[in-house]
Amino acid sequence: MTRTPVVSTAPPTPAAGLGRRGWLLLLVLCGTVFLDGLDVSMVGVALPSVGRALDLGPSTLQWVVSGYVLGYGGFLLLGGRSSDLLGRRSVLLAGLGVFAVASLLTGVADDGTLLVVARFVKGAAAAFTAPATLSIITTRFPEGHARTKALSVYTATAASGFSLGLVLGGLLTSVAWRLPFIVPGPLALVLLALGARFVPRDEPAPTVAHRTYDVPGAASVTAALLALVVTVVRAPDEGWGSPVTVGGFVLAGLLVALFTVVELRSAAPLVRLGVLRTPGLVAANLTAATIFGGYVGFQFIASLYLQRTLGWSALEMAFGLLPMGLLVVAAAPLVGRLIDRYGPLVPLALGMAAFVLGYALFRRIGLETGYLGVVLPAVLPLGLGFALSFAAVNTAATAGVADEEQGLASGLVQTSTQIGGALFLAVTTAVLDSSSGSSPTPQRTLDAYVSGTTVSITAAVLGFVVTLPGLVKVLRARRAGVAAPAVVDGLLPAARTEGSAARGTAPEGTAAEPATTG
Repeated sequence: MTRTPVVSTAPPTPAAGLGRRGWLLLLVLCGTVFLDGLDVSMVGVALPSVGRALDLGPSTLQWVVSGYVLGYGGFLLLGGRSSDLLGRRSVLLAGLGVFAVASLLTGVADDGTLLVVARFVKGAAAAFTAPATLSIITTRFPEGHARTKALSVYTATAASGFSLGLVLGGLLTSVAWRLPFIVPGPLALVLLALGARFVPRDEPAPTVAHRTYDVPGAASVTAALLALVVTVVRAPDEGWGSPVTVGGFVLAGLLVALFTVVELRSAAPLVRLGVLRTPGLVAANLTAATIFGGYVGFQFIASLYLQRTLGWSALEMAFGLLPMGLLVVAAAPLVGRLIDRYGPLVPLALGMAAFVLGYALFRRIGLETGYLGVVLPAVLPLGLGFALSFAAVNTAATAGVADEEQGLASGLVQTSTQIGGALFLAVTTAVLDSSSGSSPTPQRTLDAYVSGTTVSITAAVLGFVVTLPGLVKVLRARRAGVAAPAVVDGLLPAARTEGSAARGTAPEGTAAEPATTG
């Protein structure tokens, strides 16, 4: 089957401001990412009630979360590239429709299998909407103040959706456990209607030839990601050295090798492997994996500690973590200006340092921990870390990529995020199991929580180390009066200009230029 690649033909929003049209478009895009965060956090709070209502054991209950991660992580690359080839608007609207139907199915499910299957479909739908929203931002808003501002609002909305989802999930679950599963459905339908009205139509690119849709590439990479996520999720139960786990990793590796061969031989690859040579793209993806991976492991530990050890209710826990999300919302406009002035590397490095501080402070927990003395001082640096790093890493991961591959770049960074979350959560779970032992006492359980937090600290340190070479180059460039590098690996704009010219795209500017990001 042949497809004409589709790109946006509407004029971009002026860099000086988003404008009315830009804000209406951003409303739909941010509403979609808000819904994603809301859904994930609401369901997490409802899990204990779901287990009691459907008589689900811990292993099955885990798949209510893992099923979503499996669908999301497995289809992100396909979703990102589909938005480039089939049209970002079309993919976004179709994904919202499937998301709404899957939400309604989860709300009426009366057994664990149907619930897990519906969650998988829902995660797969989000895998198409998430890269579509981010790539629409990076193609509709030009690099510079407008895009940085849009990404800052996008970041704040994502964080507020997750934070409010914790609170709303606690409230809805106290009424009925099905409500957190049902509520996202009508919200998705509202966004679908708004998207049909305010998201501009994609038009065939006049200068790009027809391309064949890469079915073998799509099948092999999706199968590889599914195999990897399933293996990582099951590893703590099966054992990291078990034949099942080793075989799963081998299978994923073979599928990646098959995918690479297919893409190298394809006249129209799903993933143009040359995009990986874009300055900073690989480093930004590695950093994204450590950001989300470290936090997912922390949240897992914090939920167990606060509810089981300290005896907090789900709603109390939600309000206890709420300041973290509120700080992200409050700091987002300042972060946008920071990226405009210094480029993404400086806030990214500061964000990773804030994560290290927050996780380290959480290690002071005890069997009777005070909120103001321990918990709050730990979550505030984490909120600052998200505010500083999220928009910065998305800026770095999509900088220098041609418009027709922005969906691919968005899918790559979000795939890295999900894989990082699955991997570090699995390692955290393994550390908890080995540290608590077969007969855990309250003190041994507490010690296991402290040990598990080391995984999050390690992730944050790794993320900081990845940004360090580029940060050094930024500081040296500023000291020498040269425009700051705009990408994670610190290559200077001159090197990036040459690469951009080779792709036939306009060269990026630098932080010192008014119409570009730093």
